Amino acid sequence: MRNSRRNYTSYGRNRNTVKYSGRSLGTISMTGIISLMVLIVGLIYAAQSTKATSYDYAISEIDEEISELKAEKDDLAVERARLTSVAKTETSEVAARMEDGVVSGYARE
Repeated sequence: MRNSRRNYTSYGRNRNTVKYSGRSLGTISMTGIISLMVLIVGLIYAAQSTKATSYDYAISEIDEEISELKAEKDDLAVERARLTSVAKTETSEVAARMEDGVVSGYARE
């Protein structure tokens, strides 16, 4: 009776009669999976750096356009100042009282 009771307790209620062993991947499979993960991370990094580079090119083009427009603005400011000074000299009282320059002669040697 003792033997039968021992068998009953080892295969009793809520006990598995089959022992499951966990299946694990081999070293080659693990190496392959890890290399694929590294490859995917590298591709993501390359994609992000490409986006940053394209944004950098766009920003540099806009900066170049801004510097060209600033140079053109400075040139126009100089031209405006020149034209304003010419207009002021034509309408000034001092310029109206001046005589035209006439060559009275040349120096001899």
